[in-house]
Amino acid sequence: MNRNTQPMKITDDVILGGDKPVLFAGPCAVESYDICLEIGTKVKAWAEEQGFSYVFKASFDKANRTSSSSFRSIGMDKSLEVLERVGKALNVPLVTDIHESYQAEEVAQVVDVLQIPAFLCRQTDLLIAAGKTGKAVKIKRGQFMAPEDMKYAVDKIRSTGNDNVCLTERGFSLGYHNLVVDMRGLPIMRQFAPVVFDITHSVQQPGGQGGSSGGQREFAPILARAAAATGIDGFFIETHPEPAKALSDGPNLIPLHRMGDFLAMLKESWVLGRKYQDFQVQ
Repeated sequence: MNRNTQPMKITDDVILGGDKPVLFAGPCAVESYDICLEIGTKVKAWAEEQGFSYVFKASFDKANRTSSSSFRSIGMDKSLEVLERVGKALNVPLVTDIHESYQAEEVAQVVDVLQIPAFLCRQTDLLIAAGKTGKAVKIKRGQFMAPEDMKYAVDKIRSTGNDNVCLTERGFSLGYHNLVVDMRGLPIMRQFAPVVFDITHSVQQPGGQGGSSGGQREFAPILARAAAATGIDGFFIETHPEPAKALSDGPNLIPLHRMGDFLAMLKESWVLGRKYQDFQVQ
């Protein structure tokens, strides 16, 4: 199956779609500078040890929480300030979500990659606004979207003259409160743009705990190995020192103390997948 070879340039040194996997990782939400720095410092070291390029991730606003009483943000300005400080302290690029078109320009002044949430991947105005910033744009495939239909989301970004775009897989809705990953979707989407696998949200159970989402992190290593073996370009992982105390998505976060071993496992599977990525049966 042919694939689009147009890479996504994040910085001069971090290219998604080349010969080095890219890791997007950090806490689900910006909780504080100290937690973000702790996570980023440790994950950066492990990523470098395993040969990943590293992009620090944290959401400045969790606008799609199940309940209105759930934690959303410490505030947009404060969160962006934390992200900027972490990026400078660690000398790493940054990625965060945007939810509305007006946010694109302001957030792009701080981060290197604008992430489009899965629920919003069809929102034309949001995609166009993100593309016009000139920053790399990372689009999550909606749980309701066919992999082949993500071509049109990519086209919307490229219509602005911005070719720095990638797609992210995070599972399909299967009934209520459950997701399933169809691994065929990864090579299908990789025909249009580089592909990232969202490990932690693929084991999420949306709304599975009533007023909040649940998760099955015990399946994260299994899905991660399977996705890595398809030869994709990068991985998205949310982690926290104490997942049970995290302010968002605790049940599917990878415990920080396990991240070093997790990345070692992931890299081994990725190398094997790249070795056989061109093997076909006709």
